[in-house]
Amino acid sequence: MSMAESNGIVMIVVTVLTLIVVRLVYILHCCGKPLRPSKVKPLSTLIVLGSGGHTAEMINLLLALQKDRFIPRYYIAATTDNMSLQKARIFESSSCNEVMETAQYMQIYRSREVGQSYITSVGTTLTAIAHALWLMIKIRPQVILCNGPGTCIPLCAVAFVFKVLGIRWSSIFYVESIARVQRLSLSGLLLYKLRMADQLYVQWPQLQKKYPRSVYVGCLM
Repeated sequence: MSMAESNGIVMIVVTVLTLIVVRLVYILHCCGKPLRPSKVKPLSTLIVLGSGGHTAEMINLLLALQKDRFIPRYYIAATTDNMSLQKARIFESSSCNEVMETAQYMQIYRSREVGQSYITSVGTTLTAIAHALWLMIKIRPQVILCNGPGTCIPLCAVAFVFKVLGIRWSSIFYVESIARVQRLSLSGLLLYKLRMADQLYVQWPQLQKKYPRSVYVGCLM
């Protein structure tokens, strides 16, 4: 390979990396800002459910949701979670809303099960990311709602990469569990530190003081 060819390849790589960095800076600048007014059109919405009380809290949040503004709705829970999607179906069927038929229910592989070793979790994490990628390509949501289950991280990570690459802009809204009084959960901390969430809401004022980029909304339960 000649010197000219080598220099040409280097220039292409530098240009691509520069464009990615510029795009990333733009994304980080836009995240957390209010959504721009748009036409009154329904927004495809991905709702991440989880065991341990996450689904109950999410359904309480959805009760205040203007459902005809967020359709179709895609509910996702871990493959090992046998109750959350059932609760979502009950919620949709009891909503007495003609748009409830637009709801769809899906499952995703978990990155790591409780008690699973970190060594074996490498393979399951890669599987979860690949599955999340496939789901995000299939769903292409405009809004992602989550409140703590670890299954939201691969989905939000893929959504964030899609933003950077200009493939799809999915606004990520994370509501920290009311059980988190002094510190964010691991999911919340990752979304906060990596600036993946467009808005991160907390339900205790001391959390907002500790994490100033979060938004205190009071107790929602």
